[in-house]
Amino acid sequence: MSPKSTKFGIIGLGLMGREFAGSVARWCHLRNHPLIPKIVAVCDSNPALFPWYVDHFASVRQQTTDYRLLLENPDVEAVFCAVPHHLHQEIYCATIDAGKHLMGEKPFGIDRTANERILESLHRNPHCFVRCTSEFPFFPAVQRLCDTLQAGRLGRIIEVNAGFKHSSDLDPNKPINWKRRIETNGKYGCMGDLGMHVCHVPFRAGWQIENVRALLSNIVKERPDSDGNRVPCETWDNAVLLCEARQEADSPDTFPLTLKMQRIAPGEKNSWYLEILGTRGGARFSTKNPKRLELLDYAGGEQSWQSFDMGHETAYTTHTGAIFEFGFSDSILQMWAAYLAEYSGEKPLKKFATCVTPAETALSHILFTAALQSHQAKQTAILNA
Repeated sequence: MSPKSTKFGIIGLGLMGREFAGSVARWCHLRNHPLIPKIVAVCDSNPALFPWYVDHFASVRQQTTDYRLLLENPDVEAVFCAVPHHLHQEIYCATIDAGKHLMGEKPFGIDRTANERILESLHRNPHCFVRCTSEFPFFPAVQRLCDTLQAGRLGRIIEVNAGFKHSSDLDPNKPINWKRRIETNGKYGCMGDLGMHVCHVPFRAGWQIENVRALLSNIVKERPDSDGNRVPCETWDNAVLLCEARQEADSPDTFPLTLKMQRIAPGEKNSWYLEILGTRGGARFSTKNPKRLELLDYAGGEQSWQSFDMGHETAYTTHTGAIFEFGFSDSILQMWAAYLAEYSGEKPLKKFATCVTPAETALSHILFTAALQSHQAKQTAILNA
C-alpha cells in the first residue's frame, strides 16, 4: 500500500523554507516511511520568492502574501513556519488556532511571554502536532554518541561542553539584517538564533539546569544598512553560558555545563559540537569533522581515545549506502522524517531521534531569560520555572 500524503503550507520562503522543500524533493531517499509531504501552498511577504517553489513543485496551488489566506485553505493540513522571531507568536498561535499541525523555527517566540502564548494556543488545541526545528542531533555520530550516553556507559557526568560556532558575522562590513535588531530578533540575540541547537541534547538528556552565569558580547556595534550608512547593531553576537546542572532532578551531585553560541568565531565556518565526560568514559563530536566520533572507555589504568568513522548510518533508513558520507541536508531530511513519523502516530525510533518539543522550547526561554538577568547583574542567576 502506498504511503499517505500530508499537505503542507510554507510560511516564510527563505533559506529554511527551501531546505524543507529540498527534503520534500528527496523524500524518495527514505525507505518505508509512512507519510509523504506534499507542498500545496506557499506564503511570503516577498512574492519574488514564489517562482522557485512553483517551478520546482507542481503540487503548489496557492501563492499568497497573507498567511491568513494560507491558514484558511482547507487543503493545508500542516505548516512549516520560518519567519523572523517577532512574528512567531502571531503566526504560530494563528496556525495552531486554525487547527493546523506545525513545525516552527526556534526560538519559538521572541521572548518568554511570546513562548507562553504559543503554548497556551497548543493547550487549547491539543489535537495539533507541534514541534520545533533542530537538525544537528540527527548526524549519525551524534546518534551513536547519544546511544552511548543513554546506555549509561559514560558513568556519572563530570562535565559537558556544547556549542555552535560560526563566522557568518565576522566581517564587520556585512550589511545589517533582522537578526542584528532587537525589534525583530529579540533581546536574546545569538541565543535565540543558535541556542536551541546547543540545548537540544542536554534538554533531551533530562539534565536539570540549576543556575547560569552568562557572558554576552556585542562585538560589532555598527553595520552598514542597504544604503551604506552605519547603523547600530543591537543584538548579542556571542554568548557563553556557564551552568550548574544535575544529571537527574533528584541527583545529589551537580556538574558544569558550558553552552556556547557564537556568530563571530574566528577560525570556524559553521561548527556544532558536543563533549561529554563521565566517570567511566567520554564522548565528543564536531561537525568540523562530520564523520568522526571519538569515544573514551575508562576502566582503570591507561586512557585512550578511540576515533570511529561514521557513514550514512541514520536513524531513519535511506537508500544511500552506509559507507557514504552524511551532510547538513541529510540531517534536515532526517529531522523531517522524525517529525512526520511521530505525527503519523509511530512510536519514536529512539529518545534522541525526535524533534524539539514545545516543553523543551519553554526550557530554553527559562534559560535565556535567566542568562540575560545574569549578564546584566554580573552574577549567577537561578533558573525560575
